[in-house]
Amino acid sequence: MPPLCVEIIAYAPTRFYHCLHCEVVWQQVGHGQKIHAEQDRTGLPDDLRREYETLSDWVHGLFDRYGDRLDVRVIDVASVEGVLRALRYGVRRFPAIVVAGRERVAGGDLAAAEAAIERHLATAGASSPGRE
Repeated sequence: MPPLCVEIIAYAPTRFYHCLHCEVVWQQVGHGQKIHAEQDRTGLPDDLRREYETLSDWVHGLFDRYGDRLDVRVIDVASVEGVLRALRYGVRRFPAIVVAGRERVAGGDLAAAEAAIERHLATAGASSPGRE
């Protein structure tokens, strides 16, 4: 059975990288980590950063509970892909969680999203060959 696709459309921090050769040089002289840490601190306003941290903790918990039964994709709503996904799924409040490309939970209701994930996993498990 393929893993259940869970798409999360949210405001996500962005990191910019130099070319591979420059990144190696920056790391060797000890500035690479500082540059990326600064990007992490300033990439989002405080309220969106806290929201993203909560979402990140939730995703880690999902992997602890469901492991490789899930394929989680985080899409930055401020990216072209994020805008297209939001239009495709008709969501206007973020974070938005889309389970199996069909069920949408908008506004960050993580309990409702997890219930949707459990329903889809239960349905997929019940319809798998060899299940009684």
